[in-house]
Formats: sequence, structure tokens, C-alpha cells
Amino acid sequence: MSEHRSTPPSAASTTASDGGPQALLELLGLASYTELATFGLLASRSVDAPDLATRQTLAEAADQALGRQLRLLELASGHGVGAVDLMTPFDGSLTDFDARTQPGSWWEGLLKGAVGHGVAADLCTTLARGLPDGDAAAVLAVVEDATRADTTLRLLTDAAARDDVLASRLALWGRRVVGEALTLVQALLTRHPRLADLARSAAPGDAPAAAGDVPSWLLAALTAEHTRRMDRIGLAA
Repeated sequence: MSEHRSTPPSAASTTASDGGPQALLELLGLASYTELATFGLLASRSVDAPDLATRQTLAEAADQALGRQLRLLELASGHGVGAVDLMTPFDGSLTDFDARTQPGSWWEGLLKGAVGHGVAADLCTTLARGLPDGDAAAVLAVVEDATRADTTLRLLTDAAARDDVLASRLALWGRRVVGEALTLVQALLTRHPRLADLARSAAPGDAPAAAGDVPSWLLAALTAEHTRRMDRIGLAA
């Protein structure tokens, strides 16, 4: 995420400068880009899955991720912004994350996807709550579906229950991946001030005043949700 690419002004930024829904479009771009990445990861894991049933399960999960992305792109198209222009500001944002989290096994690759997508979905859900009510409802209708998508978690849960050694290795791996994912979140909000503004707007009433672009309460909330997710899998976070 810390890798930065210079990109030409996109339709999304043009719309923003013309007084359009700037923060909404940035959030839609982020959410669409992460769903596209999730689709690619699940599809690749499906190709070399250990059995036919798992291959089919992951193929269906990949299709669901692409379906969510298309719903997000449809929201953006209502503002005259196409898919490529919408996502271009985030192109390459996962490069450092991927380089730092090269899985050592098929199961580690699957957990990387579950952790990375889980943090991304939780982030987008939180940021969506900083939008005006109508926009928030439209985005949450899609991104909250992502937080409920538990197909990959079920596969990991079953595998961890069958193999204590694998469970121990995945627990360690999950801690590494979430650390990198939270670093990615910080880089994202620093690089995209409108997303940081959404985080501040979404702050709960008892949250401490934000200092800088990444509110401490947001990182704490993402960490807590990750811990709950790992607990559901049966892995110690």
C-alpha cells in the first residue's frame, strides 16, 4: 500500500473537482478495487484447490466478490464515472502488501485472502458510515454483504479443527498478515485525505479526538474485528 504510482487525473477526480460526491467516489473506488483483488485471489486459489468440492466453493466465492464489485461500479456509474477511472487512484496500492505477505502454502494463501479482505471490508463499512445517510445506505448494502461472506472462513475453520499443527502455523501467519494489513490502512488514509475525513465523520460519540489522518479508534476497531474473525476460525489472534 505504501507504493505510490503517479497517475493522470481520473474521471473520479474530475467529478470531485466539479463539486461531485468526492468522498463517495473515493470510497467506491477503494471498495471496488479490493473486491477485484479478492476475486483474483479466490479464483487463483480455486485453480489448485486440494479437491473438487473446495475448488467449486472458492469459484462461487470469487463470483460473489465480482458480483459485489459490479454493484459498487453501478453506484459510481450513476455519477458518470467508469470502472477504470474509479479504481485508477488505487492501482498498485496492494503491491507492498503482497510483497510482504508471500504465502508459504496453499492454506496460508487462503488465510491471507480472508484476513486481507476482512480488514478491507471492515474498513469500507466503517468509512461508509461517514457518508450522508442516502449514500451510506447504498454503499453499506453492498459492503456489509462482504463482511458476511464466510465461505473462506468455513474452509479455514474445518482445516484448523482437523490439524493442530496447521492451526498453529496459520495463527502465526494471521498475526503477520493483519499487521501488514493495518499498515496498509494507515498508508491509504494518509494518501487519500477524503477517506481520512470519512473516518473522522464516522467516529463513535465516545471516540477520542483524532490526531492525524488515522484515528486510533479506527485501528483498534479493525483489530478487534480481526480478533473476532480469527476466534470464529479457531485461531488465536
